[in-house]
Amino acid sequence: MKTYAMTGGASGIGAAIKQNLLDAGNAVIVVDIANADIEADLSSAAGRNAAVAGICAQAPEGLDGFIACAGVASHVPDLGLIANVNYFGTTDLVAGLRDHLKKKQGSVVLVSSNSAPMATNPDYVDALLNNDRDALETQLEAMEGQTVYSGSKQAVARWMRRNTAEYAADGIRMNAIAPGYTETPMTAAVAESEEYGDAIRQFVASIPMGRAGAPEDMAKAVKFLLSDDASFFCGTVLFIDGGHDAMLRPDDF
Repeated sequence: MKTYAMTGGASGIGAAIKQNLLDAGNAVIVVDIANADIEADLSSAAGRNAAVAGICAQAPEGLDGFIACAGVASHVPDLGLIANVNYFGTTDLVAGLRDHLKKKQGSVVLVSSNSAPMATNPDYVDALLNNDRDALETQLEAMEGQTVYSGSKQAVARWMRRNTAEYAADGIRMNAIAPGYTETPMTAAVAESEEYGDAIRQFVASIPMGRAGAPEDMAKAVKFLLSDDASFFCGTVLFIDGGHDAMLRPDDF
């Protein structure tokens, strides 16, 4: 039995990841805003610190892996919430758990998005990566939900890539998945919104494989990346999107 910790395990992709790992006989410590082993608000530094402390207390011998799955979608009006949960709620927890992961040479899987390459505000992404709170606040004033979301997911992938070698030196493999449109309660809320509904329906209709993703599609990929079968996967961003990224960016890889 292995011991994993994760954020965002209460619903959607996170719930599928959790169940997949539990079905394989593992222990899973879940952090979420409610209905979790550790209830914490990842939008605040205090909440992120509490989450790290809680995980370390429940797994004193170390972690075999950590999955950062908690996220907020583009329809949320509080743009700062999107940035804080999606980016800092990922990177701060990975950094805070580094020593605990090192104990067992655990693996890390972050959840980016196939919308990450679509980010259109490099100054916002740089503000996240540089932890420049003043610049971040300035950028958010002139942005809208989708660009905040896609930029936060690009920043997650770039942070992972920038830190891959340093973490690998500690025996910690870091990878990310980039889900395409996946049917979850979070995406349903976006699809039902007046602002994004039509665009989402068109987006789903354009998926080359002819269907939206399911949480289980993402969970199986995460389980693989955590496993010994993926022992040479390190610094990879794995697109799981029914061919959408290849269709939209055929010459970029």
